Amino acid sequence: MSTKSIKLSEETYRRLVELAGKLQIEYKKPVSIDDAIKYLLKRRISHLAGSWEVNEDELREIKESLRKGWETWKSA
Repeated sequence: MSTKSIKLSEETYRRLVELAGKLQIEYKKPVSIDDAIKYLLKRRISHLAGSWEVNEDELREIKESLRKGWETWKSA
């Protein structure tokens, strides 16, 4: 298997390490940064369904933002 080098910001690397740690706990086996990236690439938006809890204020803000966005789009 060939390997490639890539540049990552410290923040991105830290977040990948955190994800690898969480996956390691979940899978109960060692997880590499490569495994964490593969995990992220397999995810789809549907995997997030039901994972975001919002309160009423946040929901109102989201709806208002969407309404404004649609108005802008319609007038373009």
